[in-house]
Amino acid sequence: MTISFVDLHATHDTIKDELCAAFEQVVTRGRYIMGDELAAFENEFAHYCESRYCLGVGNGLDALHLILIAMGIGPGDEVIVPAHTFIATWLAVSRTGARPVPVEPHGDSFNIDPALVEAVITPATRAIIAVHLYGQPADMDALRAIANRRGLRLIEDAAQAHGARYKGRRTGGLSDAAAFSFYPTKNLGALGDGGAITTSDTQLAKKIGMLRNYGSEVKYQHEMKGFNSRLDELQAALLRIKLRHLDALNQERCKIANSYINDLANYADIALPAVPHWAEPVWHLFVIRSKRRDNLARQLAVRGIDTMVHYPIPCHRQTAYREQSFGPLPRTDALTEEILSLPMWPGLDPSPVIDAIKAAN
Repeated sequence: MTISFVDLHATHDTIKDELCAAFEQVVTRGRYIMGDELAAFENEFAHYCESRYCLGVGNGLDALHLILIAMGIGPGDEVIVPAHTFIATWLAVSRTGARPVPVEPHGDSFNIDPALVEAVITPATRAIIAVHLYGQPADMDALRAIANRRGLRLIEDAAQAHGARYKGRRTGGLSDAAAFSFYPTKNLGALGDGGAITTSDTQLAKKIGMLRNYGSEVKYQHEMKGFNSRLDELQAALLRIKLRHLDALNQERCKIANSYINDLANYADIALPAVPHWAEPVWHLFVIRSKRRDNLARQLAVRGIDTMVHYPIPCHRQTAYREQSFGPLPRTDALTEEILSLPMWPGLDPSPVIDAIKAAN
C-alpha cells in the first residue's frame, strides 16, 4: 500500500459536479476578470474570516506584498518575521525594499515566540508579520500588545490557516490585515493559483484595491504606481464552492490529527506538535519532530508512506539572503534537522501511517 503525502482527487471527486457547474457558469457569462464571482467570493470570505473586507489577488506572496506596500513600508524599514516559515513571508518584505528581521519560534508550536520580539525592535521597525504556521494560530494577543505598545502594524500570514481560530476568533480577522494563499494544496485551495487579503481598515482596503489593479479605481485613471494581481473569475467561482465545504473538510483534518496525537503519544523518539488551550488549528500540515528524522523518513518510504520536510533549508541560510547577515538562530536550525511532515488530507485513513511509524520504532 502507498499513502500519498497529499491527494487532491480525494477532495475534488466528492464535489466534482459542483465545480464543473461553476466552471460552465463562468464560461457562459464570458467575463473572466473582476466580475460577479469575485465580488461574491470576496463578500463570502470576508464574512467567513469575520472581517469587513476581502480583496482577491493573484497569489499569497502578492497578498503580503500589497499589504506592506499599502502600509507605506519600503526601503530603510524593518519588518519582524518568523525565522521558521516558508520563504514567501521574507520575500514579500524584500520586494518592498525593507529588511526582514527574523525571530525564533517556539519549539513545540513552531510559531514565532512573542517573548523574543521586543529584543529585535529598532527605530526602523514598522511591522510584525505573524505566520499561522502549519494551520495553528500564532499568539496574536501577545503580539498585538507589543505592536500597540511600540506603534507597529500587525499582519497575519494566514496562508496555511483557512478557518483556524484563536480564542474563538477566526484567523484573517486578528490583525490590521491578513494574507491568504489559495495554492491548490491549501485547506482552501484553488484549481490554480490565487490569494486574498482580509482587513477591516477601510482606507487600507481602498488602497490595496487600487494597487492590485494597476493603481486604478476608475478605468484608465491611475492614482498610484500599482500592480496587476487579481484573482480571476474562474478561481473565485471554484473557491466559492470549496468554501462551502471548508469547515467539514477541516473537521476531517482534525480527526486525522487527533488519531496521530492519541496513537503516537507514547513514542519517546517522536515529539508531537503542542496545541495551546486557546488554539483551534486546522492542520494544513501535521509536523512531528525526531532526532532520527532522516532514518524515520527512509523507513516510512520503504513501507510506502510519503513524507516531506517543511522546510529543509531555513530562510536565513538560503542563497537568496546571502547578502544579509543574521545572528545565531539555533531553534530554527534545530527544527530544520528534526521536523517531518506526515500525510494529511481529507479522506486519509491515518492507520497505515501510524502502524508504519510504530513498526519503524
